[in-house]
Amino acid sequence: MAEKKTALVVGLGLIGGSVAMALRGFEDYRVVGTDCRAQTRSYAAAHGVCDEVAERTEDVLGQADVVLFAMHPRGIAQQLEMFRNDFKPGAVVTDVGGIKGAIMEAAQCLPDTVDFIGCHPMAGKETSGVENAEKELFQNAHFILTPGPRSVQEHVDLLQRMGKYMGFRDVVITTPEEHDAIIAYTSQLMHIIAVATCDDEDLFRCKGFEGGSFRGCTRVAAMDVPLWTELFTMNSPALCRCIRALEDNLRSYREVLERGDQERLMEKLADSAQRKRKMNLE
Repeated sequence: MAEKKTALVVGLGLIGGSVAMALRGFEDYRVVGTDCRAQTRSYAAAHGVCDEVAERTEDVLGQADVVLFAMHPRGIAQQLEMFRNDFKPGAVVTDVGGIKGAIMEAAQCLPDTVDFIGCHPMAGKETSGVENAEKELFQNAHFILTPGPRSVQEHVDLLQRMGKYMGFRDVVITTPEEHDAIIAYTSQLMHIIAVATCDDEDLFRCKGFEGGSFRGCTRVAAMDVPLWTELFTMNSPALCRCIRALEDNLRSYREVLERGDQERLMEKLADSAQRKRKMNLE
């Protein structure tokens, strides 16, 4: 019987823990997890988050065929630099960071014997920690890949199969630059809207008056603050472009309302509604 390959998940928080759980049983891999927190490792071992829990990354890293870093972006960059000479030759290294340009740049420190392919699972919760990880977290979500300049198709195919096994709806392959520009709009701007809405002085007066639209809009405001501080600052040029565009769009609605131009307001609303319906159909 052939020896199993090893997939190492470094960082067993919400995303890393969910990845480890969702990957168990994938092809001929054993899933090993590790985390800097002893409490997290103990929880993962007790609850079967992965096939095996290692105390230290370096205890497994040299034997791992696939290594996935699941931590905040700057932590991923630091780990890549720290372990750059310790990976198994031929290993596939990836991450789950919500920003790709900076991480792909950090991965340039890796030797030619390692293939780094950026990943971004488009799923999450307002809560963090391995206690909130779940195997079904990625069901029907998008799985984004940003291959590096040296990436080979065999390794891209492997991560695509992993994504399908974990339950992702589809796999999207793009460049780090395109990823960061689009994510600034589809994810980061939505979080800015949520926190800006919660900054309003009337927030606590609305208790008992919240509808589904308000709860949906502000849901992500209860965020992991250190993580989103990193994501916002590391992608600030793209995010600021999105914020400026939103400010212009909001201003145009305010001006129409101040003029009392009902006809123009209806035109704008109809146009926006049609654009959303078209997107839903595509």
